Amino acid sequence: MEKVDQKVKLSSNAIEVLKRRYLKKDEEGRIIETPEELFRRVATSIAEVDALYGKTEKEVSETKEIFYELITSLKFLPNSPTLMNAGTPLGQLSACFVLPVEDSMEGIFDAVKYAAIIHKSGGGTGFSFSRLRPKGDVVGSTKGISSGPVSFMSVFDSATEAVKQGGRRRGANMGLLRVDHPDILEFITCKDDLTRFTNFNISVGLTEEFMKAVINDEEYNLINPRSGKIVNRLKAKEVFDLIVHQAWKNGEPGIVFLDRINASNPTPELGEIEATNPCGEQPLLPYESCNLGSINLAKMVKDNSIDWELLKDTVWQAVHFLDNVIDANKYPIELIEKNTKANRKIGLGVMGWADMLIQLKIPYNSKEALSLAENLMKFILEQGRLASMALAKERGTFPNYEKSIYFDKMPIRNATITTIAPTGTLSIIAGCSSGIEPLFAICFARNVMDGTRLVEVNPYFKAEMEKLGLWSDALAEKIAESGSIQGIKEIPEEIKRLFLTAHEISPSDHIRMQAAFQQYVDNAVSKTVNLPNNATEEDVREVYLLAYRLGCKGVTVYRDGSRQGQVIQKGKTQTEIPQISLKPRKRPEVLKGVTRLMKTGCGNLYITINKDEKNKPFEVFTNIGKAGGCAASQAEAIGRLISLALRSGIEPQEIIKQLKGISCHAPVWSSNGKITSCSDAIAKAIESEIKETKPKTVGMEETKNTQSEEGSQKSNLYIFHYGACPECGSALSYEEGCAICHSCGFTKCS
Repeated sequence: MEKVDQKVKLSSNAIEVLKRRYLKKDEEGRIIETPEELFRRVATSIAEVDALYGKTEKEVSETKEIFYELITSLKFLPNSPTLMNAGTPLGQLSACFVLPVEDSMEGIFDAVKYAAIIHKSGGGTGFSFSRLRPKGDVVGSTKGISSGPVSFMSVFDSATEAVKQGGRRRGANMGLLRVDHPDILEFITCKDDLTRFTNFNISVGLTEEFMKAVINDEEYNLINPRSGKIVNRLKAKEVFDLIVHQAWKNGEPGIVFLDRINASNPTPELGEIEATNPCGEQPLLPYESCNLGSINLAKMVKDNSIDWELLKDTVWQAVHFLDNVIDANKYPIELIEKNTKANRKIGLGVMGWADMLIQLKIPYNSKEALSLAENLMKFILEQGRLASMALAKERGTFPNYEKSIYFDKMPIRNATITTIAPTGTLSIIAGCSSGIEPLFAICFARNVMDGTRLVEVNPYFKAEMEKLGLWSDALAEKIAESGSIQGIKEIPEEIKRLFLTAHEISPSDHIRMQAAFQQYVDNAVSKTVNLPNNATEEDVREVYLLAYRLGCKGVTVYRDGSRQGQVIQKGKTQTEIPQISLKPRKRPEVLKGVTRLMKTGCGNLYITINKDEKNKPFEVFTNIGKAGGCAASQAEAIGRLISLALRSGIEPQEIIKQLKGISCHAPVWSSNGKITSCSDAIAKAIESEIKETKPKTVGMEETKNTQSEEGSQKSNLYIFHYGACPECGSALSYEEGCAICHSCGFTKCS
């Protein structure tokens, strides 16, 4: 089963990701197909659709080989559900769905039910809660009072938490509320507590009226969606500033320019677009789905220039492939099948953009890169439309064509052609950079299944350094400490200019790149504007305003470390704390205690609690399995500070009170209930030890332990600051609107 067909050239990391997430398994979890068999399964299943349109058996066989070569060459890959499920009994091939949430109890819980069905099948869902009446509004049928959209979001969040997607894909939602909804202020701040809505990304739907009011420093109307009446007016700038503050603080909410999205709605007669998929790049009508795929631009370069003929052929084959997916799909809900086939939207995007620029010797943050982005995406859109028009001649236009803006212009098969979607795991399989993002690191450390630490090196960087005679494994280790080469003296400046990472690109250059691609994308662009930890709220504000001016359809920002670090409070005076001198007790040479295993969102956390002669906690040591980076260093720091406090006479209950309930972005459930963070896990371990409850239970084990102070294990240094991957312990990065592990392919978004 380990053997890989020689035609399929995959990295060891790609093979591991395929094993973990994509290859078919039997009922006992054993892998029962090779990567080559996976690609053959997908190509065969999708190509067989040609028979529905009159193709002969020979012609279908030829299409199978075309599709097989297309994906095994890694020139193109479809979205994850297609790779996972094509040719299987499940057969659900779509990544994106949008469901309506109507203003009735029946409508709300229909949406909850449909979302659960979609999550079970491996899809992600987007909702607009803008139709729900605001908090405190009257409920006519019962004369009761409405609890408002934010309260109902909790129902959706809990349902998502309850649905397990076979261990292959996580449930993910996008929650959107219009900026003119009366509950908008509550919505903007609803993720202040990161233990709430953990299965949601949230975005505010901004209107042209609102943005003009922001620019002119005017008030705007809040409208009750039930009655259509104006119920209040707010200062637009103050609401905008609150969105900016929350995004600066923890990355959410994002923003979506609703009127701009609807200006390019291909079927306006069918209704208004109100919501997007979880990462924001796919606006859809209610009960629509979309099938996505990405061209690997790294494969489109030959002899230091773009092979436009190869790119054209790849676009045409990819459009054919994605149109076939619509018919091959087994839809989770009949109404979604009807609407999807009526509009036949596809989303052809790209990955490997940073790799292409490096091969062409073009810095990411240059005018030349922006110009190329426009020309490249224009070419892909034009060729994609030509390919769709060719399919329309053979198969007919999409059924709602006469209700579309294409009527009397061009007979076309698909209502939309292009989308730039997240490619986190796909780019690992393809061995290229993610989407249109810059490189996330030049070298980085990753953990493999047996706990071994390996340093991954960007192949283009290594090749350039080898040409200069400057390459060494020691250099790779040095770079892996930060992921960047900018501070390393022995690396030439021209190499530094070419190999920039996400945090070395200015926020305005991030947005300009997104806008350059957006000009020729039918749907939208998934991209994250990465900000350094010391970025200000004004930096975020400028990003949002620039995105509006340049024609983007939405924006996601992430300030490095903002979901782990403590929020800096402005404008408050600190209360003076009296100086207290405490001296910790001297540590005996030997102490006895227990080690507890606690499940956390960062992986297994081993907590050793040693006791003194009175059987009271005296010190605490921590070790996070295979994790590194901030997760391990912070857990170690917490353990040291707890030990200092305990040895200085602070009561354990006071320590528990301070730590218990602290939240992070990745809570988990265990036999001890909800573990909201590593701090919370440590507090609960100490609490359990005080209560002397020591049964062996799932998720919590105890072993007798004798440990000296020097026995605390030190962890390796990793790069990014979004915590450790809960599956492999490697560091997570934040890009394309989501937390992604480049080691094992884990992604917070489905």
